[in-house]
Amino acid sequence: MVSKHPVLIFITEKQQQHGNYFAYVQMFNPCTLSKYTLLLGEEEKTVIKNFTASVDRKFICLMSLSSDGCIYESLIPVYPSDGEKNQKVVRSLLLKTVVSGSAQKSVALTILDQNHVAVLGPPLPASKECLSIWNIKFQTLQTSKELPQGTSGQLWYYGETLFMLHGKYLTVIPYKCEASSLAGALGKLKHSQDPGTHTIPHFVNWETSQGCEPGSQNSEQSKRILRRRKTEVSLQPEVPASTQLLLNIKKDSEKHIEIELRKFLALKQTPDFHTVVGDIVAGLLGRCKEEPSFYPRNCLMQLIQTHMLSYSLCPGLLEIALEKTDVQMLQLCLQQFPDIPESVTCTCLKIFLSIDDDSLREIDINMESVSDYNDTAQDENMEEQTGILQNGFSSEEDNCNSCDPELNQKPQDATQATTSCPIIPQRAALLNAILHSAYSEIFLLPYLKDIPAQHVTLFLQYLYFLYLKCSKNATMTLPGIHPPTLSQIMDWICLLLDANFTVVVMMPEAKRLLMNLYKFVKSQISVYSELNKIEVSFRELQKLNQEKHSRGLYSIEVLHLF
Repeated sequence: MVSKHPVLIFITEKQQQHGNYFAYVQMFNPCTLSKYTLLLGEEEKTVIKNFTASVDRKFICLMSLSSDGCIYESLIPVYPSDGEKNQKVVRSLLLKTVVSGSAQKSVALTILDQNHVAVLGPPLPASKECLSIWNIKFQTLQTSKELPQGTSGQLWYYGETLFMLHGKYLTVIPYKCEASSLAGALGKLKHSQDPGTHTIPHFVNWETSQGCEPGSQNSEQSKRILRRRKTEVSLQPEVPASTQLLLNIKKDSEKHIEIELRKFLALKQTPDFHTVVGDIVAGLLGRCKEEPSFYPRNCLMQLIQTHMLSYSLCPGLLEIALEKTDVQMLQLCLQQFPDIPESVTCTCLKIFLSIDDDSLREIDINMESVSDYNDTAQDENMEEQTGILQNGFSSEEDNCNSCDPELNQKPQDATQATTSCPIIPQRAALLNAILHSAYSEIFLLPYLKDIPAQHVTLFLQYLYFLYLKCSKNATMTLPGIHPPTLSQIMDWICLLLDANFTVVVMMPEAKRLLMNLYKFVKSQISVYSELNKIEVSFRELQKLNQEKHSRGLYSIEVLHLF
């Protein structure tokens, strides 16, 4: 549809000339027919298997899925300059090898939005057909669904719903495209948010920022405005509070700046408040670099708690916090910033694992995520009295016949070691902030290899302790406000073992821990196997219940004769 009028688009292939394709655009108001030759470029032998199109005000975006398994794009003007002549348009490569080049049928393509496409077809020559969602902006696979019953190569998308023929049925799959971003395409985002807070932009409109570079157009314009205002003293307005605060940052003491900052934050927030907060942080960090003795920690903590900052806006904030070994500020930044690089996250992790216990006990750290971690005595008494295996696991269970005899000499000591937290609560709170941080596994693994083996073992012991706490709870969750989730715990166990397994396996003190992890995984496999059996039983009971209710009702049976 263009301006509420329909547009018909179709592709033809010239007979006896393989690969010579034409695109036709039929407009109905006014009634015109335009013909375009699709230039294939170097891909002359490819055959167009399927195509789709989207229309905006000026161009028709024509996407074609070729026999080489790649998606190509052509831009056709909606209102051509000369509709009678045969015009030429070039096909450019958009996505490479989204389906197998040997697929002869059941291949389809449809556009979901300006950044996402849905592809129907086998991804590999010997694989089954799949429905795949691709992000064409970042060239990444968002999700896929295997279709074992096969398809007919027909796919539609309407009203945030995908329609396709799967086997003998019309399958309907609701799918809503999320906002396209680099973090969403490559990394893991934080899905939890504190109650009572609202989502705010983490990026700044630099054109409205006060920290313009010298020589820029905005800077020269600001100078002209200041010169004009100097000549109009009688009409000069009152200096804004943010401008006055920036002037105070350059010369006043830390105490006076903190007082003025509290007054500024108490004022009514303006639409450009996040930009002003970024300028204030930039001013404070700039003075910190000029004066090493100047460190307005309280001011920086107040600005972080406004939820208006991100790492992209003020990368120097975490840099100075790491330099000062300010673990409280690092914890707050990890909780607030959604875009911290993996290298900085690993640097924070090294500090959290290396700092001694006495120093941590003297620091005021947010302990909300580690409440009720020391109720191990009550858990042990309950296990001794009931003898029930909660969620299918007992740390005393020995399912490994090849275990070292030394590991089985004192099972009670092993139980005591696994049911008590191996670190102090302050360190646990800091490590929980690491578990909640966003990351991409590809970028994180190289930095995890630089962590000392003793610290890796300590972190693994803590993660194993958290896993045991989850397994003892029927809901598989931990107590506290925003505790680590089971998925985060498992992901980090896998990350640490993938990056440091060859080093950890050679450490004698880590031998029992690795064996306990092995036993736990083996027991969980057994539990999930039994759960699958129960699920099948429930399905059969559900079918019997449906048959019971359907007796005596009028029904029609269709027999397919082949």
